[in-house]
Amino acid sequence: MAAPAGRGVPLALGLSGLLFALCGLVLLFVLPSLVRDQVIKNVRIDPNSFAFSMWKDIPVPFYLSAYLFEVMNPKEIRLGAKPVVNQRGPYVYREHRYKTNITFHDNGTVSFLEYRQFYFQPDLSDGREEDYIVVPNILVMGAAIMMENLPQLLKMMISGALAGLGQDAFMNRTVGEIMWGYDDPLIDVLNSFVPGLIPFKGKFGLFLNFNNSNTGLFTVYTGATDINQIHTVDTWNGLKKVNYWRSNECNMINGTSGEMWPPFMTPSSSLEFYSPDACRSMKLVYEQSGVFKGVPTYRFVAPKTLFANGTDYPPNEGFCPCRESGIQNVSTCRMNAPVFISHPHFYDADPILVEAVDGLHPNKEQHGLFLDIHPVTGIPMNCSIKLQLSLYIKKVSGISQTGQIKPVVLPMLWFAESGAIEGSVLQQFYTNLVLIPSVLEYVQYICIALGVALIVAAIVLEVKRQRNAREKSPREPDPQTEPPWSSETTPLLQDASKTNQNDAAEA
Repeated sequence: MAAPAGRGVPLALGLSGLLFALCGLVLLFVLPSLVRDQVIKNVRIDPNSFAFSMWKDIPVPFYLSAYLFEVMNPKEIRLGAKPVVNQRGPYVYREHRYKTNITFHDNGTVSFLEYRQFYFQPDLSDGREEDYIVVPNILVMGAAIMMENLPQLLKMMISGALAGLGQDAFMNRTVGEIMWGYDDPLIDVLNSFVPGLIPFKGKFGLFLNFNNSNTGLFTVYTGATDINQIHTVDTWNGLKKVNYWRSNECNMINGTSGEMWPPFMTPSSSLEFYSPDACRSMKLVYEQSGVFKGVPTYRFVAPKTLFANGTDYPPNEGFCPCRESGIQNVSTCRMNAPVFISHPHFYDADPILVEAVDGLHPNKEQHGLFLDIHPVTGIPMNCSIKLQLSLYIKKVSGISQTGQIKPVVLPMLWFAESGAIEGSVLQQFYTNLVLIPSVLEYVQYICIALGVALIVAAIVLEVKRQRNAREKSPREPDPQTEPPWSSETTPLLQDASKTNQNDAAEA
């Protein structure tokens, strides 16, 4: 049946408004589930997912920037003076990461080996790999501490052998040798006197085991059965926990492998990961929200407790024996060498450590680590992981090379592993996981607003239409001017003669 005349426009507007409002309300309740399902589909470790290729062969350009501490007064240090250092670098390397031996398991996990390759970048570096730098003789000073409790005669014999090889407390080596290794006959000499003291042969270098090597066999959850477990480590080299430390809590392998995290983060979330290089699990905490090239992010940083000693933070007691807060002894997983890890320049550490060495200038902007994570997907957008390697040196009785060196934790090198998503990868990520969900979110509110506006417009038009209709209808007649034939009792036809008689009488 056709609508009454004049009602077509309000009715059409009202129906359209109702339709838009219903669409908006449906999107309001359905869209979050749709977005969540799409995120889960795209981030889980599955050959058909969007993130799989990023996970398998990381397309992000990673860079390793190394800064070495040149010892400016080696002779004076042997006489008991305070060390003076000068930072050199950065020496920048392009880092290529890729995974091999990828094997999926029936329990919802996947195993893999990740390899790293480093390529020197002269154009990004402040110096060359051929630069000579004076640094502590790590083998001599490290071995001296390790041999401290040996018989005095044996130590004197070893010291004589070291002197015969021209070994001293400090050495002048190139950057390339310090980082990637050099041949040293001292290794064989030390092993001949104390078998097993240095459990390797051939070259020695701080990053010798980094290049063209893997970080161990990781087995992580794919997220196929529980998205909240995605990337979480099940085992590392077949282990559920390591045995480097003195407590079960410190030995636990927690979190992910350090590349991606479970999606749908909140400010109360934390970033846990196991670092084979540090031989332990680490936890970063939320600092602030931000935006990286249009992508919303959460920034996570290291809490002050990360390298705190057991006195300041009892849960870290298992990492002891400890020294001052802000450094961690990793000798138990580094061949018992007196090596410590910390933030660069002893940032966030006990001031005593900074005051013991001239030339250190810690500050958060340059030396604090951070990860900027897209909270919806758990994928890092921008990161810079910074760590410092230091060597504990001191006078060791019987080892003449140590002279009168006073006990000090001497920085050797710090490095930053940095990377950020960019280019086509960033554009694809932004379009699929930020732009489209944002547009759909705006569409739902636009539909609701447009629907309400159309319904209100329809109501207004209908009210106006009815008002106009009443104004155009015939007005009610006045009884005083009512014609005689308008009476209900007046016949419609009267006798004409009777009417004429009445008219004559009135005349």
